[in-house]
Amino acid sequence: MIIAIPDDYHGLVSRLDCYSRLAAHDVRIFKDAAPPFATLAAHLADAEIIVPIRERTVYTRALLEKLPGLKLISQTGRSTRHIDVAACTERGIAIAAGTQASSHTVSEHTWALILASLRRIPEEVALMKRGAWRTSFSGSLYGKTLGVFGLGRIGTLVAATGASFGMRVLVWGRENSLAAARKAGYAAAGGKAELFEQSDVLALTVRMAPETRGIVTAADLARMKPAALFVNTARAELIEPGALLAALDQGRPGFAAVDVYENEPVLRGEHPLLKRDNVLCTPHSAWIEPYTYELYFGEAFDNLLAFTAGKPVNIVNPGALK
Repeated sequence: MIIAIPDDYHGLVSRLDCYSRLAAHDVRIFKDAAPPFATLAAHLADAEIIVPIRERTVYTRALLEKLPGLKLISQTGRSTRHIDVAACTERGIAIAAGTQASSHTVSEHTWALILASLRRIPEEVALMKRGAWRTSFSGSLYGKTLGVFGLGRIGTLVAATGASFGMRVLVWGRENSLAAARKAGYAAAGGKAELFEQSDVLALTVRMAPETRGIVTAADLARMKPAALFVNTARAELIEPGALLAALDQGRPGFAAVDVYENEPVLRGEHPLLKRDNVLCTPHSAWIEPYTYELYFGEAFDNLLAFTAGKPVNIVNPGALK
């Protein structure tokens, strides 16, 4: 089988232990970052199987029509929101999705951003390299309020870490999040407005879905304290378009730390968040560590091997198999 793996712009896939499982196949890895449509279509034209790297490429009907030999998309991770599932089914292209996810790496990165932002770590490093010392106070956590928007698997880990620092944990989300908060001994906010008003640090850990798109509005952000920190390691689309930039310009919240963007990868420092001194940005790197890569790619490779053996598993559009 000809297997195409686009978007490996970090050059990490071939270093994985699980990569050896594809030894019997013709594997073609492409390292372009956000190539033009024509280039992408040319890369994938001969592919019988594609292994996407998370959601870096959107598989539209127009792109799928350029791939006449495609039989399977074996997705890394669980999300298929970047794939036109209906178009795949019509063309007999099966989609195999992952069933596993790593919560720890994102929660760790969330706290790396929080601590680096509050303690002004990037600023201090830059100053010391210039032979200078910072002369202002940094932020602290003890006794402050950590807001957690969505107490799922990642939010639960983020909340537990905040509690270990002596923070008051305040939760808002669906009823299952509120019930989990009460069970854990955390405070359940009386509404979304209370969460944004009271949080000194607010971590957005909501899962992306059609009903959660734009769930954080400009009005929500305007309720935050001038010294508050807003952290997004989930998805950029959870925030109303333009709302975070406008809120930062208006001084509520005073700071932000983000790992996700509307259009990725962010190239040549063009994103407006990168031009603000009160924003700490990382390049959607929360999940880029060996365990998570092995987890996602190992399952994607197992799914495609089952498909080639005539025993497809984890197919999200079984109609395509007919």
